[in-house]
Amino acid sequence: MARVPVMAAGGIVLRRGSTPLIAVVRQRKRNEWVLPKGKLDDGETPKEAAHREVLEETGHEIAVHEFLGTLGYQSGGRTKVVHFWRMEADGGPVRKPMNDIKAVDWLTLDDAIARLSREYERAFLAQIGPIALAAAGVAPSPEPTAPADHIDAALQTLTPAEAASVDELRHGLLQKVRAWLRGEA
Repeated sequence: MARVPVMAAGGIVLRRGSTPLIAVVRQRKRNEWVLPKGKLDDGETPKEAAHREVLEETGHEIAVHEFLGTLGYQSGGRTKVVHFWRMEADGGPVRKPMNDIKAVDWLTLDDAIARLSREYERAFLAQIGPIALAAAGVAPSPEPTAPADHIDAALQTLTPAEAASVDELRHGLLQKVRAWLRGEA
């Protein structure tokens, strides 16, 4: 029997300046650099969870703007589905980040992509980051391309083993979502 995907939410968090910066957080437990995000609490909408999680992980109060997309991946033997919004932080932190977070860095888009520990988050930010910057009015609009073009370009950079893993993940996620939609989860 398929298990229900873990639902989570987070943000591509921008800070304006002469060069716009994006927040990445370092997890204490895994010592990995990731985008700020986390699981939904009972009764919480994805947008509410995104706001709460980003505040907890970055320590910054943020304004939540438009929905940017969804990222699905395997985590701990389960499928995790994360909804992301464009967010903006204004000023300094209003609280300390939660204990699970070792550090918060504010980086240019290219540096944030390079810093992320997980390939699927790097690919997501490489695709969505320019859109977020353009929506915030701090960068030119990216050239319109079909989503499949971005996926194909990202897949061409993978090793054969990584590509096989992505195909397996894609197939498994599709099967789990179908089972969940049929009420079999």
